[in-house]
Amino acid sequence: MSSNYTGEQIEVLRGLEAVRKRPGMYIGNTAERGLHQLVYEAVDNAVDEALSGFAKIVRVTLYKDGSCSVEDDGRGIPIDIHAEEKLPAVEVVMTVLHAGGKFGKGGYKVSGGLHGVGISVVNALSEWMITRVKRDGWLWEMKFERGVTVQKLKKISRTDGTGTTQWFKPDTTMFEVFDYHWDILQKRLRELAFLNRGLSITLRDERGDEPRERNYKFDGGIVSFVEWLNEKKDPLHPIVSTNAERDGVDVEVAMQWTGTYTDQIFAYANTINTIEGGMHLIGFKTAVTNAVNTYARKRGMLKESEPSLSSDDIMEGLTAVVSVKLENPQFEGQTKTKLGNNKVRSIVYGLLNERLEFFFEENPKQARTIVDKCMQAQRAREAAKKARDLSRRKNALEGSGLPGKLVDCKNTNPAESEIFLVEGDSAGGTAKGGRDPNTQAILPLRGKIINVEKARLDKVLANEEIRTMITAFGTGFGDEFNLEKLRYHKIIIMTDADVDGSHIRTLLLTFFYRQMRPLVEQGYVYIAQPPLYGIRKGKKQWWAFSDADYKDIIGDADPKDFTIQQYKGLGEMDADQLAETTMEVGNRRLEQITVEDAVEAEQIFTDLMGDKVEARKQYIFEYAKSVKNLDL
Repeated sequence: MSSNYTGEQIEVLRGLEAVRKRPGMYIGNTAERGLHQLVYEAVDNAVDEALSGFAKIVRVTLYKDGSCSVEDDGRGIPIDIHAEEKLPAVEVVMTVLHAGGKFGKGGYKVSGGLHGVGISVVNALSEWMITRVKRDGWLWEMKFERGVTVQKLKKISRTDGTGTTQWFKPDTTMFEVFDYHWDILQKRLRELAFLNRGLSITLRDERGDEPRERNYKFDGGIVSFVEWLNEKKDPLHPIVSTNAERDGVDVEVAMQWTGTYTDQIFAYANTINTIEGGMHLIGFKTAVTNAVNTYARKRGMLKESEPSLSSDDIMEGLTAVVSVKLENPQFEGQTKTKLGNNKVRSIVYGLLNERLEFFFEENPKQARTIVDKCMQAQRAREAAKKARDLSRRKNALEGSGLPGKLVDCKNTNPAESEIFLVEGDSAGGTAKGGRDPNTQAILPLRGKIINVEKARLDKVLANEEIRTMITAFGTGFGDEFNLEKLRYHKIIIMTDADVDGSHIRTLLLTFFYRQMRPLVEQGYVYIAQPPLYGIRKGKKQWWAFSDADYKDIIGDADPKDFTIQQYKGLGEMDADQLAETTMEVGNRRLEQITVEDAVEAEQIFTDLMGDKVEARKQYIFEYAKSVKNLDL
């Protein structure tokens, strides 16, 4: 390293150079997430116009050349000359970081965008971008290339109405992927339509042979959101909702208990999904817990000598959406998605507590049904606690506390250790022979674990295979879960490539997502990809992980020239083969499980693992064509 550290080595990135130099700092990454973030930034500006009461329509269009346009009928970006920059205001917005109408000068009272960063970042990362503004009776237009103005603002034609259109093509030299996904975009646009009552958002895709278009408009707002979330469940009562403004904070809450055993509670601040919660969520949970306990005691359902129902008891089976809109939100947390404005807590608490108190008094039969469900959850929680304590004492008496069937690794550093969850003792034996004993542990699982989507906590903990996994991981469970105690930083599901193997994987993923969600959210869960075929010709050996791989290897040759073995189960491979193809770092293929969209993940688990058979059929019918490997 040179010791000549002088002023000449200090690089100054001006204008939008910093964005192109470090795009990940502004849009997350240059892969799929970042590509779609460009659309979200443009859409957020349009939605901010709706939040301020000026826009009613947003249109997003995908074109064959890879470009995208976002159009709204808001006020239109100002085109007058900016006093400080001596440029049209629209050019300042498009080319200067931290320039916009969201900094307290009256442009926007409430906004959910990146406060003047978003649209200039889109411009910087686009091969070309065209901005059109309808304002003052004229259509105005500017053009840019990679953030640089190539056509100054000019009048195009006379026009009626107002609004802004942003049309851009992502720069292929900046991104690793270039194709927008319909499913990803429509999920976010649907969510925004739910959160902005009456706003019409249209997604149009002109890339295929036949254009497709979908419109989202929900006059019921978040009440419609809860209806949609619960359409495949059994609600216990009509949706309870409140919508009011207090002390400058607009609060919307919609909630409904169902017969399920898991909660679905989504909290938003200025349409941003605050996945880490915050003051609005604390206010919500405190209000619901207080209202249910107060009613239960008032009606004699809870005796004075009995403990109050816990928040966890009361949240069981509850679906809710909490949305607050406020000026100057303070975001905290690891991902900047935790609302920190303290006054929001008491405002949400006060409004919701009043609403629930009224609902319970006016609907005693439904109130009793809700309290009964919460008390059943309390009894199940107590039973689960006893089972957990009994298991803990048993492990302490046995010494190490680790399950007997676990074949542990020698390394005690979690970051360097991994555990394979293997289907059956036979495959477990093969895996044990093929593992690296220093870093790889093996845990054979017998049969299929319980479907946690249909069972309460006490039933879940009564399942021996689940108890074994909890003990092996070392994290504890439920309200005692501690991610810092995780003994392995890779939890690898390794099952047969057949229907039973797929079912076991789904059951395990449902368990992790519902009861140990941080494992999934932090990226500790993986699926091993064993080969479908072993192909040999002379001394050459190939492994095919899909039918496409198989065709690529065989080509136009006569298969009789090859020795081909199809693997239906892990047990059909010997230890060396399993190690080489599925376990050895560098050779194996692991699929990391992530949760990009919590709302969609909730719906998928409800569809696939819930009680509604029709929902499961519909999901299979819709997605069967996209399944990689189908074994019937």
